[in-house]
This record gives sequence, structure tokens and C-alpha cells, in this order.
Amino acid sequence: MFRSILVPVDGSAHADAALVQAVDLARCQGARVTLLSAWRPFVWYGGAVAPVGVDVEQIESDVEGEARRVAEAARERVPGEIDTDVVVVCERPADAIIREVERGGHDLVVMGSRGRGSLRSLLLGSVSLSVLHRSRVPVMVVHSTACGEVLHLHRVAEHSVAGAAHR
Repeated sequence: MFRSILVPVDGSAHADAALVQAVDLARCQGARVTLLSAWRPFVWYGGAVAPVGVDVEQIESDVEGEARRVAEAARERVPGEIDTDVVVVCERPADAIIREVERGGHDLVVMGSRGRGSLRSLLLGSVSLSVLHRSRVPVMVVHSTACGEVLHLHRVAEHSVAGAAHR
């Protein structure tokens, strides 16, 4: 039985699908939900000083504000009868998830298979893959049915692996 479910959110269709699954689990198990939104600090790779006219503080403020809006939008989707916390941190998402599992005593992570970032892996995003390898608690990775191409790729890969096993 799960008592505390961690749900990383980033506004992507995959994270939204994970939130739906986490809410269903929380309702059935009487668990609490913690929504985690992690944002990365702005890093200028062009030298020691950002170009003239680039307001790094404003960029970071905007990114943090977006992370907070995403987290609050997710909170609004969780029914009132489910105890819900929101955590917003400035940290690499995979690191933030692993750290929050420990800090919050969560016993399950429910997350989307890919976020809003670029495709870095054929089936799973780099964050979900990293969490799967590093988490000490079970991780449920949810694909969004709104992202049919991901589900199609997943099915093609499963079929290919199954076909190779029979040869």
C-alpha cells in the first residue's frame, strides 16, 4: 500500500497523464500526493559574462515563475479530498526527484515518460530514465495517450524485442 506519492510536473502531456494515474492511486490507497516542479538555473555558456542586454536575473525569475504556475495548475487538478503538497526547487529535475523521495519519505514516484525537453532517448526521456536507475522506491512511468507517436514507438520496440527473442 502506498502512503505518499511523488508526482513530478512540468506541464507536458506525459506529466499530465502521470498526474491522472497518481490521483487515481491516491484515491484508492488513501495516499497523499506531493507535486514537484524543478527548474534549472540559467547558465550562460558564452564566457564569464552574459551579453549586454541579457538580464539573467529576469530570465531566472521568469523560469521560476513558470515552474510555480505549472505546479499550481497541477494542484488545481487534484481533488480536495486528497492531501496535496507542492514543492518547487531550483535543481536538475532528476536530482530534485531523487532528493525529494528521500526528504519527503515518499514510497512511489509516478512520472511522465518524457517532459517538455528535447527527445534524448527513443522511448524514455533522460529524466525518467535517470530516476528509474537511481530511485530506491518504485517508479511508475506513464505515457500520454495524447502522444500517440511515443506509444507507437514503444509498441514497435516491444514487438521488435519480442520478435528477436523468438528467433
